[in-house]
Amino acid sequence: MPLAAVRRATRETVAGLPREFWWLWTSTLVNRLGAFVATFMALYLTLDRGYSASYAGLVASLHGLGGVVSSIGAGVMTDRLGRRPTLLVAQASTAVSVAVLGFVHHPVAIAAVAFVVGAASNASRPAVQAMMADIVRPEDRVRAFSLNYWAINLGFAVSSMAAGFIAEVSYLAGFLIEAGMTAVCAVVIFVKLPESRPEKSDTGKGEEEVGLGTVLRDGRFMAVVGLSFLVALVFQQGSVGLPIAMGDAGFSPADYGLAIAINGILIVALQIPVTRFIERRDAGRILIVSSLLAGYGFGLTAFAGSVGVFALTVCVWTLGEMLNAPTQTGLVVRLSPAHGRGRYQGMYTLSWSVAALIAPLMSGFVIDHLGAEWLWGLCAVVGTAAAIGYGALTRYVGAESPVTKETVEITKSAETDVSPVPGTEADVRTA
Repeated sequence: MPLAAVRRATRETVAGLPREFWWLWTSTLVNRLGAFVATFMALYLTLDRGYSASYAGLVASLHGLGGVVSSIGAGVMTDRLGRRPTLLVAQASTAVSVAVLGFVHHPVAIAAVAFVVGAASNASRPAVQAMMADIVRPEDRVRAFSLNYWAINLGFAVSSMAAGFIAEVSYLAGFLIEAGMTAVCAVVIFVKLPESRPEKSDTGKGEEEVGLGTVLRDGRFMAVVGLSFLVALVFQQGSVGLPIAMGDAGFSPADYGLAIAINGILIVALQIPVTRFIERRDAGRILIVSSLLAGYGFGLTAFAGSVGVFALTVCVWTLGEMLNAPTQTGLVVRLSPAHGRGRYQGMYTLSWSVAALIAPLMSGFVIDHLGAEWLWGLCAVVGTAAAIGYGALTRYVGAESPVTKETVEITKSAETDVSPVPGTEADVRTA
């Protein structure tokens, strides 16, 4: 592709998004650049502290449990206190708890602080997604969520490489660097991001109070949450089932690292052009295709006998991941009332948090008792079930492209009460 065409494509991808979005995007990137704990926690506990693999697994589970607990609580805070206060509390708590984790030595203390770190770090997600929905126009949301997803993966790819070198020198330095960069995110939020929570009108006409019960009774949305859980179970196998299966097959950790590195490389290289491809296309069909790519991408792993073939299967399900992440997040926003976005995003985040808890148990049980081939076959079945579910949901909800007339009408009721965010290049407009 000529350089001029690349520049034009990049300019069109980033154009028209409000200034506040880019500060939020920068905060996400900085936060992921400083990621250390989640990447090297197991190595830190087993190699540096000398604990057993079982204990390291327990700590990882407690870290995930913290995320499950905070998903709903953070969603409620996002609606009641506001997006900005929730982000400030989450980022500040993460910075402090990560720093403390680097200094504690007693196994009970480490486990307890790891739980707090998991809860604090996950608490920012509902607020980030709700704020992004507040400040970005409906027709630009898929593009915005995709760019944010790209920043997450770019930051993670860089931090994973840097963390390896830092760990060679000092694990404590890694904890302190992550704490410092998370604190920088909190400062960016405090200085640059105004509150974006929609203000209720004086009459309150048409604005029903949104509680957790409202979310649970929303059948359409809970169907999305359930399908999200199924897809998340499949995608989690890239970090839990795949390394176990490759190890059992005689491959080294370096072989797994080489295969899984394709995931981050592809996302960083292709997420923006993929976004341009899907931005104006039918969201329901994209979700169906992404589920099938995820399920059968992992399903093909049953036939892998070399690092090259493993890498090829990673390419297949990574494409599904790139299609699914921004499209599904955009659908969640469309189904969320403006004054309940925090709770809705919290419930959506919960689906991924619970999947992160169940996936390791599922993969370990299936591999131990039935063999890895059954796990990959099960992934294909789950991916197919999710695709069928999305197909049914598409017919029920009418999940079409965000710029179609039907979608504008669906979104209209959730957007009419959104107040413009001061200082944006393009204020949040009603549909």
